[in-house]
Amino acid sequence: MKWRLHDAGEDDDPLLSVINLVDVFLVLVAALLLAVARSPVNVFDAGQVTVIRDAGTPDMEIVVKNGKKIERFRGDGAAASAGQGVKAGIAYRMPDGSLVYVPE
Repeated sequence: MKWRLHDAGEDDDPLLSVINLVDVFLVLVAALLLAVARSPVNVFDAGQVTVIRDAGTPDMEIVVKNGKKIERFRGDGAAASAGQGVKAGIAYRMPDGSLVYVPE
């Protein structure tokens, strides 16, 4: 009895592997395009988008995109009204949780 080994004919064609890789990359590119199109910061969107970068840090930046116009707001690291106010009265918290304001 003679055993026949599998005939290595067309199954070992290296071009078939390349074609399969191209198919995989096409699927990945399509998925990437869908992810970018559904992004909340879509550059093609005509609506208004507000992005806060480095929130809570002294070098915080607010970027507002309204249609095609983009505005950037940067802080100087200090509070805007630090040391500029005057005492206007006293507020008391009552036992029921309400607040009572008493002007001076």
